Amino acid sequence: MKYTVNSTVKDVMSDERARALVEKHVPGATTHPLLPEAMNMTLGEVASYAAAGINRSQLNALLEDLAKLEIQE
Repeated sequence: MKYTVNSTVKDVMSDERARALVEKHVPGATTHPLLPEAMNMTLGEVASYAAAGINRSQLNALLEDLAKLEIQE
């Protein structure tokens, strides 16, 4: 299975490889003060909030890199 725009932040953040990609594309995201509140949201939902600090270009680049990873069960 692959990560998608419908993957939850919790799932992405629990995978060190995916977490590193988030930090690469959205610097500071892994330490954002609102991160705990976003854990059950999807990547797409989070990106829809201006406070998340992620634009469409960043989201697309992140999703492209995440799609290369197999989700570890």
